[in-house]
Amino acid sequence: MAFNVLIVDDSSPMRSVIKKTLKMSGFKVGEIYEAGNGVEALKVLKENWLDLVLTDYNMPEMDGLELIEEMKNDELLAAIPIVVITTEGSREKLQMFLEKGASDCIQKPFTPEVIRTKLNKILGEPEDGYEQTDESDEGLDF
Repeated sequence: MAFNVLIVDDSSPMRSVIKKTLKMSGFKVGEIYEAGNGVEALKVLKENWLDLVLTDYNMPEMDGLELIEEMKNDELLAAIPIVVITTEGSREKLQMFLEKGASDCIQKPFTPEVIRTKLNKILGEPEDGYEQTDESDEGLDF
């Protein structure tokens, strides 16, 4: 199953880096949507089916923390996993994101492997990217 992802960052080049890294990671991506801040993100969320939100913290108009709070207060959006991608390094700040409802945090700079591992864990996908199958010989005719 491919996942529809919303990338929220006020930097267009950073959104491009995240998008490219997602594709390189082997994570099963469906549609990728973009927003420049939390206000734009809420509009995209209300108009599209999304499985995951990757958001920056520092943005104008509505930052990542405010976006998390808005999503968690909305019955339809509350179940969508949110991952904060940030340069923020303090343990207290990262813990605050998790307490407000983020599923995880990824610190910049990041690698495709970090993205794949964390997103597969959050969405319950096998790490190798393949569905687990029954490996017994039962029912095989050879």
